[in-house]
Amino acid sequence: MRRHIRTLAARHEAGGQFLSHIKSGSGAMIGMSAVGGLSALTELPLLIAPFGATAVLLFGQPASPLAQPANVFGGYLIASTVAAGAVVAFPGMWWAAAIAVGVAIALMLMLRVTHPPAGAIPLVASASPLHGSMLFTVVLLGSASLIALALLHHRIPPRQQYPRRIE
Repeated sequence: MRRHIRTLAARHEAGGQFLSHIKSGSGAMIGMSAVGGLSALTELPLLIAPFGATAVLLFGQPASPLAQPANVFGGYLIASTVAAGAVVAFPGMWWAAAIAVGVAIALMLMLRVTHPPAGAIPLVASASPLHGSMLFTVVLLGSASLIALALLHHRIPPRQQYPRRIE
């Protein structure tokens, strides 16, 4: 029993440097502040919860395949398309959002552009007034802004390679 508890509590992430952790947190703050400022400027509801999770990946785990620009854009594009279709086909039906999450995940995996935060987009679409072109605008503008900031952020020392190079 004790071994099972230790297994559950084990940390699998490598340790890092204090300065890198501070830089990651600062990058996420700046990224979300920029998206919030853009939201205030455009009056678009750009501060949606999945972008907070995207910031964790972009600024905290930039080497992860899930944080690469193609995954962020592709994952959000697929999830937005599936979510928009579900909302149009089955308005107000909670089960449509659940199915849309599964379909979006399957398509992201098939197309090799998995971005876990994008899996929440069907839930956002079903629980908010973000539908159709507004959904696409919010998701693509917000994700593009975060990627652009991540590209700049990782050039500041201590530098991190972002995006990953193709081997």
